[in-house]
Amino acid sequence: MNLNIYLLLFTLLISTSCDSRKLTPVADLPSSLKETSAIEKTSNSNMLWIIEDAGNKNHLYGLDTKATISKDLEIENIQNIDWEDLTSDTFGNIYIGDFGNNNKKRKNFAIYKVSDPENANAVTTAEVISFKLPKGIKSEDFESFFLLNDNFYLFSKDNKEVKLFKIPNTVGDHVAEFISEVKLKGKNTKVTSADVSDDGKTVALLNHDRLWKLTGFKSDNFFSGSVEAIEFDHDSQKEGINFIDSNSVLITDEKTKHEGGKIYTVDF
Repeated sequence: MNLNIYLLLFTLLISTSCDSRKLTPVADLPSSLKETSAIEKTSNSNMLWIIEDAGNKNHLYGLDTKATISKDLEIENIQNIDWEDLTSDTFGNIYIGDFGNNNKKRKNFAIYKVSDPENANAVTTAEVISFKLPKGIKSEDFESFFLLNDNFYLFSKDNKEVKLFKIPNTVGDHVAEFISEVKLKGKNTKVTSADVSDDGKTVALLNHDRLWKLTGFKSDNFFSGSVEAIEFDHDSQKEGINFIDSNSVLITDEKTKHEGGKIYTVDF
């Protein structure tokens, strides 16, 4: 089945029969992947792309509509220091965010561009976009970003203020631009993944037990508009989010002994 039709059927099912806060599992992730940290579908591919985080292989995996690995790319010129999120452009290129920083001692961060991954060889290379944080800002942990209008937007992972930064989509070295920060409501406000709808009007920030829907913002200060918290019906280590359409997302979580390791869909 074509993936677009496949996703549409699940979207229609949820919108007619499920509560908006209910996560509906649509597939199991491959059992060989224990720590999936992102999910992304490009505009010109039927695959779902996923990665694993720190301590795992420097591989980008493409899943077919049965959630089996049909493409396994080794990226030979880079390391998986701490891969945390994926995004893509309108040409079908995938970008890997290597910016995890649990101990907050990291000074140099990177985004890796994998061109046309669906048609790439099994062993390929990536272009490197590197960046540092502005002077006066302490080292931050990141697990979430997306690409919009040829700029990357990163959200810090923190239980206090969530900081928003901007980096140009240009190969080379950069200093991130600080845009704004916000205190999200709730006890646990650590953002683990992010995405923006295709029309650029809705931003989704993921957490283990909820997401935040950002709308009505001005320019690229995404916190300047409405911030709506949508709680889930269960708590697991959710690490990846990707828009299906302007009101629906795919979500992945990591596998534990008793739960997780699935792809879910949620309707707003």
